[in-house]
Amino acid sequence: MWMGPLRKFGFYSAFTIPALVILGYLMGGWWNYLVILDVFILLPLLDQWVGIDNGNIPQERVSTVAADYFYRFITYTWTYFQFAFILWACYVVVYGTLDQTYEWIGFVLGVSLVTGGIGITVAHELGHKKSALERFYSKVILMTVGYMHFYIEHNRGHHVKVATPEDPATALKNESFYAFWIKSVFKGWFHAWHLEKVRLQKMGKSWFSIHNQMIWYSTIPALFVAVLTVIFSVLQSRIVWEIPAFMTIQSLLAFSLLELVNYVEHYGILRKEVSPGKYEKVTPIHSWNSSHIVSNFFLFQLQRHSDHHANAIKRYQVLDHYDKSPQLPAGYPTMILIALIPPLWFQIMNPRLEKWHGSYSPSLA
Repeated sequence: MWMGPLRKFGFYSAFTIPALVILGYLMGGWWNYLVILDVFILLPLLDQWVGIDNGNIPQERVSTVAADYFYRFITYTWTYFQFAFILWACYVVVYGTLDQTYEWIGFVLGVSLVTGGIGITVAHELGHKKSALERFYSKVILMTVGYMHFYIEHNRGHHVKVATPEDPATALKNESFYAFWIKSVFKGWFHAWHLEKVRLQKMGKSWFSIHNQMIWYSTIPALFVAVLTVIFSVLQSRIVWEIPAFMTIQSLLAFSLLELVNYVEHYGILRKEVSPGKYEKVTPIHSWNSSHIVSNFFLFQLQRHSDHHANAIKRYQVLDHYDKSPQLPAGYPTMILIALIPPLWFQIMNPRLEKWHGSYSPSLA
C-alpha cells in the first residue's frame, strides 16, 4: 500500500456522494437517483476494474502515517459537513421543488446514503479513538441519524462479543438480513441499556440518573428533530410535519444501511468457545475482509474489517490486509445489494463460510 500525496486525496472521494445528491436535486426529476446509480452501479464496476490492494504500509512508517493530521482532518471536516448537509436537506424538504413521489424517494434514499453510508462510517472511526474531541464528533454524527446508542453497543458490546452467538450484530449462518435486522436493531438497543446499567452499578449510581448515557442518547436525537421542526414551523407559520417525517425515514434508512454492513462483515463467523461463555481471542480471521481499492477510499478502509476487530484503536489509514482473513468476493456496495436477496446471498456466501470453517475452525463446522 502506497500512501503517496496523490493517493492520500483518494479518501476525499467520499464527498462526491453528497455532491451527487445535491447535483441530482438541482437537475431534478430522475436525476435524484444519480447517487444511487453511482454507488450501486458505477462503484461496483470500478471496484472490479481497479481491483484489490493487498499491500500494507511498511512497519517503520506506520507510526508516522497514523499520526498524520491529514487523515484526521478529513473525518473532522465530514462531521461539520454532515451537520450542514442535514440542515440543507431539511431546507429542501420544506422549501424545495420535489413535486413527484419518485423524486422524493430518490432524494431521501440519496440523503440516507450520505448520512448512513458515509456518515456512520466516519462516526464509527471517530468513536474508537481516545481523543475526547473525536468521540464527541462521533456522537454528533450519530445524533443526526438517531442512532446514538451505537456508540455504547458497538464499542462496549459488539467488540467484546463479536463472532459469538451472544452478539446481536453477528449474523448466524442461514440467517437472512431481514431476520438479522430485527435482532441487531432491537437487541442491540436493549443491550446498550444493559451495559449502561452495569456501568452505573459499578459506580454505585442509579440507572435512572443524569449519569445514564442511554437516557441522553435516546432523548438528544429527538430534541434535535424537535428544534428543527420548531424553527421551520416558525418560519412557515404552520406546523411543519414534513421535518419529523423526513428525519425519521432518513434515519431508518441510514441505520438500516449500517446493519447491512454489519451483516456483511460478520456473516456466519464464530469464534471457538474454549470454556462455557469464554471464547478464543479475536484475530483477523474472525471478520470478513475486502481490500477493493475504490470502495475502501469511499469507506475509509472500513472494509479492512478483519484488522479493525483485531486492533480496534488503529486509524483507518494504517489498517492492514491479511491474506488469511476470509475474503469477500466484492466490495460493500455489491455485497449489500446481494444481502437483500437471501437465496442469492446464501448461494454465494455459504460455500465461502464452509471453506472458512474447514480451514480455521473445524470444531464449529
